Amino acid sequence: MGKGLFEKVQGEGEDVVLLHGLFGQGSNLQSIARALESDFRVHSVDLPDHGRSPWSAAPSIDVYAEALDAWMTAQGLQNAHVLGHSLGGKVAMALALQRPERVNRLVVADIAPVNYAPSHDAVFQGLRAVASEECVTRKQAGKVLEDFIEEPSVRQFLLLSLVREEGAKTFTWRLNHEALAEAYPSLLLGLTSNTPCERPALFLRGALSDYVGSDDLPVIERLFPYFRLSTLAGAGHWLHVEAPKVFNEEVLAFLKGSNAP
Repeated sequence: MGKGLFEKVQGEGEDVVLLHGLFGQGSNLQSIARALESDFRVHSVDLPDHGRSPWSAAPSIDVYAEALDAWMTAQGLQNAHVLGHSLGGKVAMALALQRPERVNRLVVADIAPVNYAPSHDAVFQGLRAVASEECVTRKQAGKVLEDFIEEPSVRQFLLLSLVREEGAKTFTWRLNHEALAEAYPSLLLGLTSNTPCERPALFLRGALSDYVGSDDLPVIERLFPYFRLSTLAGAGHWLHVEAPKVFNEEVLAFLKGSNAP
């Protein structure tokens, strides 16, 4: 499955792999991709079960990390810098712990290697409702989502993964949402490893987000002892969208080696 992961490539230089969050796709990280393309060759990857990538039978963090490892082999990438946001950050951390030789520098955006409580039940309900409604317009799908999701920005984010294939009358999700819903508890689990990853790591968190708290830092330090933490003022969980200038500057400096942990 990993060999067929969809990617967009831009720029030239050392390789950087970008991994999006749950319900997203590689294009969600275009702001940081554009900021890096002058110095790096940037691979914006659709994770399995998302975007244009193949679907898996049983999604999990380990399955995604293995798929990414297989994709790197297929692409001839011995190693790369890896940046992941949210779910993508967990996948990036798992790859760094399982196959540290694959990762040069690690950037993790607003996620920690810890257990999380469920918080996406309404999203899964909305995705199922749109699928069963067999919507013929994007506006119709948006109205269906309104019954489950209050925030317009979240609805618009989800609708980016709604497509109408050539010749089809109705819209469908580019999300394996049923399998993701089934596997959701496993995606919330923390990461474990008997051997810490000694690669340089930058953890970025939003000051207005509760995804990375002070109680999570000892876990991060145990698994990634050479880490640095940066908190972005005024930003929440979508820190790369809410504070793009600072986010991009921090990542660029770190990947260039001028912002070591």
